[in-house]
Amino acid sequence: MAQVQTQAPVQGQSVNGGGANQVVTTSLYVGDLEANVSDSQLYDLFNQMGQVVSVRVCRDMSTRRSLGYGYVNYSNPQDAARALDMLNFTSLNGKPIRIMYSHRDPSLRKSGQGNIFIKNLDKAIDHKALQDTFSVFGNVLSCKVATDFNGQSKGYGFVQFDNDESAQKAIEKLNGMLLNDKQVYVGPFLRKQERETEIINSKFNNVFVKNISESTT
Repeated sequence: MAQVQTQAPVQGQSVNGGGANQVVTTSLYVGDLEANVSDSQLYDLFNQMGQVVSVRVCRDMSTRRSLGYGYVNYSNPQDAARALDMLNFTSLNGKPIRIMYSHRDPSLRKSGQGNIFIKNLDKAIDHKALQDTFSVFGNVLSCKVATDFNGQSKGYGFVQFDNDESAQKAIEKLNGMLLNDKQVYVGPFLRKQERETEIINSKFNNVFVKNISESTT
């Protein structure tokens, strides 16, 4: 977990765990796969946690190169939960994998519910540290630190909770706080259209007009 420190203006705030509705599913998404990870490697790793029904590394239709992610399906949700808890951020072919529940309902993915954006992250904070920091506020569906081609942090990331209440609690408690001695911004994630609308509104709200007659009211 990243070291959380309070700034003077928000001193005295405590970080409390948040209750959340647990996701029940047998399907897991596995991301950040090293390019040479095979279906059999995924099966061997995840089958240690319970009975695996199927695994698939997603590949480009033309080149058959790995797209860097895949799916694992268990016969029961208990095994899926165990794998998520025990194998998340495990190194496979020298690269930590990132696991989250696979959500087949597109409305959940596109709704933006529980999504937050974090920036000004210390470069030492990785996916696991970010998840450990935010999971105290509720059930984290997905967590990712943006990285460059060399795997180095770009200083920002995304977290999605399974409900807006947990997301709001995380924003209230962590926005403006120090994580690893850096003050971070934590706020609602805005989709591209929402960001563009916000920019347009800010332009209309900040207008400077000169050479107006003194008689104008």
